[in-house]
Amino acid sequence: MSDPTQRPTVVETLNELKEQGFTHDFNLHNNGLHSSKGDIALSPKDFEIVKVYRFEGFSDPGDNSVIYAINAPKHGIKGTFFNAYGVYADEISEELLKKLSTPIPD
Repeated sequence: MSDPTQRPTVVETLNELKEQGFTHDFNLHNNGLHSSKGDIALSPKDFEIVKVYRFEGFSDPGDNSVIYAINAPKHGIKGTFFNAYGVYADEISEELLKKLSTPIPD
């Protein structure tokens, strides 16, 4: 990114996280997260959220999205979970919602 005042895009953020070792792409699955790479399923107790990146659409609130950088030490893997938030967010279990809503310490 050449302009330091410009915020990174979703793609730039995902690429940077991959360079940092967050190589698994997680999706919602059975009240938890799943990575097809290695067919790994995580319940909310199996992972920690390392960082959260929020992106807001300038012209369309439907463009609001969030990237979670996830560490699963028990499995020795790191990855990302990308989701919409607000009106277009996927329905998730209360346990997973609580996990994704937990503030991340600095």
